[in-house]
Amino acid sequence: MANRALRSSAVVVALAVPVLLPGIASAGASPGRPLTIETVSNPRPALVSGGQVLVKVVPPEGAQVRVGANGHDVTSVFHAQPDGSLLGLVTGLRNGVNDLSARARGHGSGQRASLRVTNHPGTGPVFSGAQQLPFYCETQAFGLPAATQPLCSAPAQVSYQYRTTAGAFAPLADPAARPADLATATVGGRPVPYVVRVERGTIDRAVYEIAALYDGTPSPTAPDRGWNGKLVYTFGGGCNAGYHQGSATGGVVNDLFLGRGYGVASSTLNVLDTNCSPIISAEAAMMVKEHFAETYGPIAHTIGWGGSGGAIQQYDIAENYPGIVDGIIPGVSFPDPLSVGGPVSDCRLLERYFAGPGASFTAAQKQAVAGFASYDSCISWDKTFASRATATGSCNAAIPVAARWDPVANPGGVKCNSNEQLVNQLGRDPETGFVRSTLDTTGVQYGLAALRAGTITAAQFADLNANIGGLDHTGTPVPQRIAADPKALEAVYADGILNAASQGLRETPIIDQRTDLDLAGFGNDIHTTEWSYVLRQRLLRANGTAGNQIIIENHATPAEAAAASAYELDAMDRWLTAIDADRSHRSRQQKVLANRPGDLGDGCYLSAASRITEKLTYPASGQCGARYPVAANTRLVAGERLTLDVLKCRLKPLDFRDYPVTFTAADRQRLRAAFPGGVCDYSRPGVGQRAPIGTWLSYR
Repeated sequence: MANRALRSSAVVVALAVPVLLPGIASAGASPGRPLTIETVSNPRPALVSGGQVLVKVVPPEGAQVRVGANGHDVTSVFHAQPDGSLLGLVTGLRNGVNDLSARARGHGSGQRASLRVTNHPGTGPVFSGAQQLPFYCETQAFGLPAATQPLCSAPAQVSYQYRTTAGAFAPLADPAARPADLATATVGGRPVPYVVRVERGTIDRAVYEIAALYDGTPSPTAPDRGWNGKLVYTFGGGCNAGYHQGSATGGVVNDLFLGRGYGVASSTLNVLDTNCSPIISAEAAMMVKEHFAETYGPIAHTIGWGGSGGAIQQYDIAENYPGIVDGIIPGVSFPDPLSVGGPVSDCRLLERYFAGPGASFTAAQKQAVAGFASYDSCISWDKTFASRATATGSCNAAIPVAARWDPVANPGGVKCNSNEQLVNQLGRDPETGFVRSTLDTTGVQYGLAALRAGTITAAQFADLNANIGGLDHTGTPVPQRIAADPKALEAVYADGILNAASQGLRETPIIDQRTDLDLAGFGNDIHTTEWSYVLRQRLLRANGTAGNQIIIENHATPAEAAAASAYELDAMDRWLTAIDADRSHRSRQQKVLANRPGDLGDGCYLSAASRITEKLTYPASGQCGARYPVAANTRLVAGERLTLDVLKCRLKPLDFRDYPVTFTAADRQRLRAAFPGGVCDYSRPGVGQRAPIGTWLSYR
């Protein structure tokens, strides 16, 4: 719950800064620099995992240094670096507190630096809290040995692939071999053999994958010349309840990244359809990234990549656990899982209504009530994701049927509701046993914009709102409207689970990759464009600027998607490289805004070979607006603001003078019954809405 998170957060923040002697400056100081010691593979020494950590020591000019770990001399694992620092992989850390120390001899003699490191098991958890049980293993989906519940651990395996001159990846038994059709990659202006090392294993109960070009055994103190020193972290889509390890990652064997020399990493807990908790995803990403650095060396910067649920993870991790990803490229994005929950449940209720009392509504009227460019988007939401609010309607095949919840036969069984992954934050309702829910439709005036536009009649508006009904805690339709749990509302705002865009996102470079799926043959797709502008509006409201978020639209054709992806990856790398090189005293947010590449701005692709730059707006305007119109959704056409951050609205009295129509006495009576406490007042903050309490919260 939120209070527990706040108390734990204070501990994390207190331990997050390296413990150095008073007055010690940062690494890379001018001659006469003091001795420093810091963790590199995870810059938060209180959150190290897996029993090892990559450590950097910066000695005084001309001094020799002895390094110790828990009283043992580990100097021999440290190696000199071009910048004069020493880098070493310290292994054998015990779970809990470990003390590292460095002592200078010769010039600067007598200087000491110490660092307290807290190590956590490689199986987790680190900060996400109690792990889900039961937890079904799927290691064999990756060719790993069968594993045992609940930790699902398996030894790491390394395999090799190569890129053929025909443009395909093929297995390679011997990494030293050079097949006749071996392609080359260009890294730092140098051609290198396009051989890829792929490692798979288990971290944080998930299966992880890391990949990079191979030119010899990787070393954290002498990086491979085929690696450009940067990492792309990939995230997968969906949203589901968990209780299993997962059979896919965000993908790591990708020519777009590997062919440019990037390392690539991901894990099964970074696929939101396996794990619908951005908090658990953040933990898994932190631990896998740490392992990558301990294998390959210090990472200059990390770029997030992935669409849909993969975009949710990027936005939410950058907001609440900043530093895991340095810049993000979210595709077909949503801001967080809970913001989407309202329209998803709305579509299930509308589908039920239009199949019954509202059967007389025309196609145009349905579209106006739903707000999307095509009502088919609402149909798709109902078919694909509304089941995530049910008890067992979306259970993964890895979860045995006998283990699943049944109100009579198995009341303690697995509940396949996407909120299950948020139990450490929201808690359980003691009466139902289900995780507390933030879904709410109380006071929502469905079809309000359609009524005002004259698309539906006063009688239809009254009937719609009188008969829309709701869903109970099992996702079963009921006559009553949905009411959110007050404790859940308090937690999601305080803990930043509802993404306020006011913390880490304010200083994160963002290129929102918006492939247009609203129409053009994709009218039944859930990934509608307005969500990019929802996040932008949250940035504007919280920070007064959204200059760190660029939106680029492209058509859903392979050629345009490829052109957009290549440009956006290159632009993000240039943006982050410029920020890394900025040694001014400006704040991180100021550096992000000041170092955006001059050619990078809002815009759209007219074709794969033609991209224009112009400010994108909501409602859409300009050349891009003409080619990429932006519609709305169920909540926007019910009167909510573009920020779409009100999960449960505050109410105002029902006043018939607010409507441009005249209701009959019978319709007035029906509306009073539908809104006994009043209708939504979106001019006021939502129930429980408040600023988040901080970043890097821990639920241990």
